[in-house]
Amino acid sequence: MIGEGGAQVEEAAQAPRAMSRREWTVVILLVVSVIINYVDRGNLSIAATVIQRQIAMSPAQVGKLLSAFFWSYALLQISGAPGWLCDRLPVGWVMVWGYVVWSGATLATGLTEGYATLFVARLVLGAGESVAYPCYSRVFAALPQEHRGRANSLIDVGTKLGPALGAFMGGLLLVHLGWRMMFLVLGAGGLVWLAPWIRAMPGSSGVIADQAPAASIAQLLRVRAAWGATLGHFCGNYFFYFILAWLPVYLVREEGLSIGSMSRLTSAVFLWIGTTTVVAGWISDRLIARGSSPTRVRLTVVVGGLIGASSLLALALIHGRPAASIGVVAVAVTCYGAFASNHWAISQTLSGPVMAGRWASLQNGVANLSGIAAPWASGLIVQRNGSSRMAFVMAGGVALAGACCWGLLVRRVEPVQWDEV
Repeated sequence: MIGEGGAQVEEAAQAPRAMSRREWTVVILLVVSVIINYVDRGNLSIAATVIQRQIAMSPAQVGKLLSAFFWSYALLQISGAPGWLCDRLPVGWVMVWGYVVWSGATLATGLTEGYATLFVARLVLGAGESVAYPCYSRVFAALPQEHRGRANSLIDVGTKLGPALGAFMGGLLLVHLGWRMMFLVLGAGGLVWLAPWIRAMPGSSGVIADQAPAASIAQLLRVRAAWGATLGHFCGNYFFYFILAWLPVYLVREEGLSIGSMSRLTSAVFLWIGTTTVVAGWISDRLIARGSSPTRVRLTVVVGGLIGASSLLALALIHGRPAASIGVVAVAVTCYGAFASNHWAISQTLSGPVMAGRWASLQNGVANLSGIAAPWASGLIVQRNGSSRMAFVMAGGVALAGACCWGLLVRRVEPVQWDEV
């Protein structure tokens, strides 16, 4: 049950305030952590062909290895364990422990000798990184409402910069030092982040106050808005993982772009998504700071963004017109960027600080199953039709379904009154 007034009225009654220097420091350090997070989860893709030759892996083994991260990452979050840790223990230290585990897994990858140990290292990497988003939500849930859009949009930008930076740095290290040193350097280098984080991280007297959890997972599952946010996030992630996996193939095979043109356009697409995310997050926060309802602002941006992303459906009607097709994709990714700026802010408001970790754990775990579903389903469609066009259409349909989940199941952006659930 969502309270009609409660904490939302109290929040709205308070005059907007600027974020403190320490709050900004925490946000910036978390953005750096998500960049490193995405560098570490993507570095295997960069080295996969070299590793495959050296330890004689089959293509099927490579595929299983690349998916291993998502199995532990998603399933652990669905279990609620990372969120429980964030809600029960000091969130700053939970982030430290998870960060050490995933950096250690990156280091260990450079020391592995065969397929089995590589597979285990990827599972451990997923387990370590599974605490990241619950920690982000636990911290951001305690920020003022009018600052959550920007904080979350900056995290989302980090998810786009991480793969770009990882490809660049990983490529250089791979060429000059080999794949083992690539993992060792990235794993050891990432540990530098811990020093400033331990100094600035939230604690009992820091950015947020640790509180005893007030609700259970069973109560969470009885909240209609939790189902809407979780299913809606899955649909939004499906769109993103599909674009990540299939846009380069589509541009080369079906629109006739050269490899160079494809790489430049693909990079521009992800940079543009990051830009629109930041702009949409900033605008949303400004509107709320000026008195607009968080329900109206956040849901309009999220639902409208996914409706716009569903414009990929138009590709079913466009044939033989590359400029028009690329224009449709441009509109869709722009709208997706707007969606990405606000959906976590909604969940953090609904959950409140006492449930932010467990809510985020469940939501992000289910949402990241799309990292398995989108490439797999799209591959089947391409194999059957000989074209990725209908896979784009399906991604548009999934985005539209996500808009329905957010719009119909998440009716008000207000803290859940957990004692009434």
